[in-house]
Amino acid sequence: MGSDFYQLSILPYSGIIIKICRAYTNSQEDFEDYYQEVCLQIWRSKDNFNQQSKWSTWIYRISLNVCLTHLKKSKSGITDISSDALPEEVIDDSKAFINDDINQLYNAIKHLSEIDRALILLYLEEKTYAEIAEITGTNTNNIGVRINRVKERLHRHLNQQGVTNE
Repeated sequence: MGSDFYQLSILPYSGIIIKICRAYTNSQEDFEDYYQEVCLQIWRSKDNFNQQSKWSTWIYRISLNVCLTHLKKSKSGITDISSDALPEEVIDDSKAFINDDINQLYNAIKHLSEIDRALILLYLEEKTYAEIAEITGTNTNNIGVRINRVKERLHRHLNQQGVTNE
C-alpha cells in the first residue's frame, strides 16, 4: 500500500476504523490485526469505489464487513490475520483499551448483536438514518426504532453494571 494513499485516503478516516474495530475486538492485539486488515481491504477495493456515496461511507462499509467477517471466522476457529505494528499516529490516536469509561461502554456494546453494534456506532458518529441504512444495507424506515431499542438495552446493561450517566 502506498504511503500517499494511506496518508490521504485512510489516515483522515482512522477514527472510523478505530471505533468499529474496537467494538468487535477484545484485546489490543486483535484490534491491531483488525485495523490492519481493514486498511488492506480499503486499499484492495479502492478501484471499486464508484463515488455513488461518500468516501467515509465506503470506509464504514468496508470496516464493518471486515470486522464481521473476521468475527465469524474467529467463532469457527479460522484465523488468517497477520499482525505488524500499527503506524504511530494510529496508536497515539486510538488509546483503545486505556480509558475505563470507554471500556465500559464498549463492553456494553459488545453484548449487542453484530448489526446492533454497527447501528449504535453509526448513531454515535451522528450519521443520519439514511446514511446508517446505506452503510448497513438495511431499510431507512426501521433504523430509528432499532436505535431506540439498542439505546434502551445499553442503558439497562450499564445500570446493571453499576455505571451511572452523571
